[in-house]
Amino acid sequence: MILSNFNHPRFKENDSKGHYESWFVRANHPNTCKAIWIRYTIFSPKNFPEKAMGELWAIYFDGEKNTRLVSKSEFPIDKCKFNTTPLSIMIGDSELSDSHLKGSAGNKKDSEDFFWDLNISNGSPPLFLFPENLYQGSFPKAKVLVGNPLVKLNGSLKLGSQNIQISDWLGSHNHNWGSKHTDQYAWGQVVGFEEEIDSFLELATAKLKIGLIWTPAITPIVFRFRGKDYKLNHPFKSFGRAQYRYFDWNFSASSKEIQLKGRIFAEPKDFACLQYWNPPGGWKYCLNSKIASTELFVKRKEDLTFLKLTSSRKTAFEILTDDLSHGMKPEV
Repeated sequence: MILSNFNHPRFKENDSKGHYESWFVRANHPNTCKAIWIRYTIFSPKNFPEKAMGELWAIYFDGEKNTRLVSKSEFPIDKCKFNTTPLSIMIGDSELSDSHLKGSAGNKKDSEDFFWDLNISNGSPPLFLFPENLYQGSFPKAKVLVGNPLVKLNGSLKLGSQNIQISDWLGSHNHNWGSKHTDQYAWGQVVGFEEEIDSFLELATAKLKIGLIWTPAITPIVFRFRGKDYKLNHPFKSFGRAQYRYFDWNFSASSKEIQLKGRIFAEPKDFACLQYWNPPGGWKYCLNSKIASTELFVKRKEDLTFLKLTSSRKTAFEILTDDLSHGMKPEV
């Protein structure tokens, strides 16, 4: 079922259970340390569906100058439209489809004006961070998938008075939803390693809080490599694989077919700090970078030695937390 409806909206108007849902596109400049992230979001607080809203988030990272521009807009849900076939997500006047995104953000306090007009091309079959049967049930409460890995973006941005041309930036088209945000996680994604441009890695290390008790961390991993998808993502086989801190993450996993050992890392200056409202109440910090780095060592069953793959300042790395010790403050 998920293979045919992976990008369909899950939002139900006037549902009091609480819901968040996002479609986001990210991409990196092919040669320099620059990246974009644009996110179309629904937020509906539990027990107050009349307060549901649409959000637009946008970040432009310039690692060459150590600068970034962060922007956000909010709209009442009656200013939003969500169509399934063909996919059309409208937040205010900003639209996202399978092949195009056009819009702007900046009505939130401290936001900068940010305009985009981008075409999406190329791509590959969807990739699912969890086993496919888990997308229909109640566990996990937060669902994550990549609707179109390895896309190319072309078009333009306008950041205040600055015009930026986007030419063959490599990225992905993604979808996630749930009744609440995962209590604590690190999430990472590599769109094409330097040595294997058609490869794709996605992983997360997540903990849940049940009452006052934290569960052990699970780390599902999916890796597309040389035409094959390696799914190291069964929940009961994903314990004890990883450890992370601000801002360094080590992981390892193995199956009968493959062994993976890796590290994702960045500097604090590479992260934007965002504030995500949580449907059950409260909010989380999202520490968000699209210019992190990855080192991955890969050994398949037919290989004699490990192959080293690298992604230098082109990795997506996010940490979701309500901890304050990172010392960062929300930027919008």
